[in-house]
Amino acid sequence: MLFVSDSAKEKVSEIKSEENLTDDFFIRVSVTSGGCSGLTYQMDFDNEAQPNDQIFDDNGVKIVTDLKSFLYLCNTTLEFSGGLNGKGFHFSNPNANRTCGCGESFSV
Repeated sequence: MLFVSDSAKEKVSEIKSEENLTDDFFIRVSVTSGGCSGLTYQMDFDNEAQPNDQIFDDNGVKIVTDLKSFLYLCNTTLEFSGGLNGKGFHFSNPNANRTCGCGESFSV
């Protein structure tokens, strides 16, 4: 399962409204090689599911990932932090053994 915090839900709704994205758009999350810790998160809006996608709906937000990425993301929560010291969107991943200082890459 992938989870979405209340703050992330609010920000996703705000962005979808600003970008005039219809309800058929969802958040696509994936993990790729790169970053200072070895693996990097990628997140974008998409409206086309792929055959091996894992589809979750949490807190009213549809979030989709490919099967390979899901192995790294299982039980991860999408968070949003605003304000002067805010990070924007970030992931609270219980599978990560190490994360970099910026929080955009991790290792397992």
